[in-house]
Amino acid sequence: MDLTALLSALLLGVVEGLTEFLPVSSTGHLILLGEAIGFHGPPGKVFEISIQLGAILAVMWIYRLTLWRLAFGMWRPATAERRYATNLLLAFLPALVLGATLYKPITTLLFSPLVVALALVVGGVAIIVIERLRHAPRLHEVSAIPPTTALLVGFGQVLAMVPGTSRSAATIIAALLLGVERRTAAEFSFVLAIPTMLAATVFSLWKARAELDFSNAGLIAVGFAAAFATALVVVRWVLAAIGRMGFAPFGWYRIALGTVVLAWLAFR
Repeated sequence: MDLTALLSALLLGVVEGLTEFLPVSSTGHLILLGEAIGFHGPPGKVFEISIQLGAILAVMWIYRLTLWRLAFGMWRPATAERRYATNLLLAFLPALVLGATLYKPITTLLFSPLVVALALVVGGVAIIVIERLRHAPRLHEVSAIPPTTALLVGFGQVLAMVPGTSRSAATIIAALLLGVERRTAAEFSFVLAIPTMLAATVFSLWKARAELDFSNAGLIAVGFAAAFATALVVVRWVLAAIGRMGFAPFGWYRIALGTVVLAWLAFR
């Protein structure tokens, strides 16, 4: 196995695990990093799909008790588990309905460093403004989120199909605007990622079925393991930190990175 390719796979896996659940856009970082190091993953999109799966399995492990309670409690009427599961379904529906329709035009037209840089800056400004101007939160539990609010968060998630926007940023910003408390907004975003990313993984694997083989299984395994391990650490850190520092630091990071990329594109 080529050492350069192995190190590139490791680096991309770490970046995926680091950024997938932060409001900074994992897809944007992977596009920029792949452009910078000349590595786009073997074979086709299968590498990208595998590291995203590693990140989502890490979240499933962290929230395994929540998922277990939902699996058994959502069948009973008028319970917190039923309301939680209903909100997840409502927030998932817009991406499910619109994802397949918008997938091809977005991946064809918008997957470029310029789009990523612009989306990073715009999203960063939005995060900072919302953090400063939002009213006191009214909703402190996912099960307390009204169905209409959950559906609107789902429409926010659709915006994240534009690379550089960030699925976490889109859902968290929407939740904050609608009166959801920070930690609850983060939890809802992370758990909502499970059905959304699993569905996206299945869809992407189907689209890339002609490219599936085991010729680069070693690189795929390295990227998968790196994404899984990194996401385990990052999600726990985010949940512990956002209550103290909020989301504004991520907004400033997005603006700085987007500005650097715009400058690089202008002068390269």
